[in-house]
Amino acid sequence: MQRSLRLSLSLSGVAALALSNGALLPAAAQEDGSADDLGVMSISLKDVVKPTLGFQGALQGAGTPNQAGIGGFLPLSVGDNSVWFVDVLANANFADRAGDSSLINTEVAGTTISTSSRLGYRWLNSDRSWMYGLNGGYDSRPMNTGDADTGVSVTDKRSVFFQQLAFNAEAVSDSWNFNAYALVPVGEKEAQLNSVYQGGSLNTYGLDVGYFITPVVNASVGYYYQNGDLGAADGSGVLGRVAYEVSSGLTAGVNISYDEAFDTRVSADIKVRFGGASTTSQRKAVQQLPVINALTSSPSNRDVRVHDPLPAVEPGCTLTEEGTSCPAADCSKTEFCEGGGGSVSD
Repeated sequence: MQRSLRLSLSLSGVAALALSNGALLPAAAQEDGSADDLGVMSISLKDVVKPTLGFQGALQGAGTPNQAGIGGFLPLSVGDNSVWFVDVLANANFADRAGDSSLINTEVAGTTISTSSRLGYRWLNSDRSWMYGLNGGYDSRPMNTGDADTGVSVTDKRSVFFQQLAFNAEAVSDSWNFNAYALVPVGEKEAQLNSVYQGGSLNTYGLDVGYFITPVVNASVGYYYQNGDLGAADGSGVLGRVAYEVSSGLTAGVNISYDEAFDTRVSADIKVRFGGASTTSQRKAVQQLPVINALTSSPSNRDVRVHDPLPAVEPGCTLTEEGTSCPAADCSKTEFCEGGGGSVSD
């Protein structure tokens, strides 16, 4: 708990520093005035809200895998101040770093293909100073499992499948951005991963608050609550993120999170999108207008998060590299008991 409080205070300090730095930005970056001053009212959404296609990648995080894949944004209907859209992703999920499980105990192995789809509606307020949005969809995650990074010997390594429904509400201005989300597992929520460990997909509910230090640099902090995986992962967490749009369509980000189930996790991601606004000059203009840029951004929180707790150990037993070691009194459960003790390799 003390570690969680310390990290919460640390992230709060980072946010405060970012906000104080924002107040000291040059006048050109601050005196944005009204939406008219930025020329945003003269932009036709039909010229700038266009299909995009590209690729993305991310390093493993708290219950999420190393991955890379393709994705695209497709506007279904573009009005004067609104857009209906579909956004889809397909990612190859790779093995965890050796000795560093993204689940906690069992390492993810091999390559599988996960998918994510979102149907959404975004709209601008009357003076185009804020963009609001709602979206929802479905995510899937097949997962191959490997060795345990705890030193415990495991057999019967299995492939499992998790899925979830996702919901998101967002609001973006030229200075602030808010993102509330819910990730709700459906279907099989817990599965036996191998001879020792079980794993489960996590319900996750969160809110992220971000600030544009510049139109292309966004710093955010967030809170989330997670539960599931037989109750082993229940609790709150905090996270921070800094994202930088290097050029129109190219964005890189660094993330840090902490909760008692996963401890501290640091990850990075990159996204590249081609297409968008009709001309190069329009793409450059949109990059400097976060409200308009947000209309075609890919929704966040697309991963099915999975956790595997320590296996249940009966009173008087201990977990060893060979399995569960128990006193002789409990040896009725196994043929491996010898002399003064025994072991249960579940």
